[in-house]
Amino acid sequence: MPLAKALELAQEYDLDLVEVAANARPPVCKLMDYGKFKYESAMKAREARKNQAHTVIKEMKLRPKIDPHDYDTKKGHVVRFLKQGDKVKITIMFRGREQSRPELGYRLLQRLAEDVQELGFVESNPKQDGRNMIMVLGPHKKKTEAMAEAREAQAARKAERQGVPAEQEQPAEEPAEA
Repeated sequence: MPLAKALELAQEYDLDLVEVAANARPPVCKLMDYGKFKYESAMKAREARKNQAHTVIKEMKLRPKIDPHDYDTKKGHVVRFLKQGDKVKITIMFRGREQSRPELGYRLLQRLAEDVQELGFVESNPKQDGRNMIMVLGPHKKKTEAMAEAREAQAARKAERQGVPAEQEQPAEEPAEA
């Protein structure tokens, strides 16, 4: 259809003439409310951003001579981060004479990797970087899967809590007096 006729048609219906495919022969145009189209595409983009997960790298710092209880505490944090779907950067800091024994740090990182292997995998092997040794662990689950599981668990806990008070409110049966 000629351009003049298309513009006339657009004015008649109080719509905009929008070029869809400029490279096509002949060019393809569409009659639409362009403001409404822009608004809807912005809402779709906002919804997509809301549902996407941001990859976060959490960091855990250790020392080569770490106490067993402290190691368990730090390992618990690493486990929590991996369950949430985050990557974990583990740094071992060497001071003084510890720098001459990097194998202690390497063994500690290997032990930690073995302890959490059901939740994550070694993304980058231990590397000496000056006074520090660094290793990165990645989760087996994606962040979106972890977020969905967390939401389900939270909904289950909420339902359980709402069910518990109802049971507690019922008075216990008292024995009848004879």
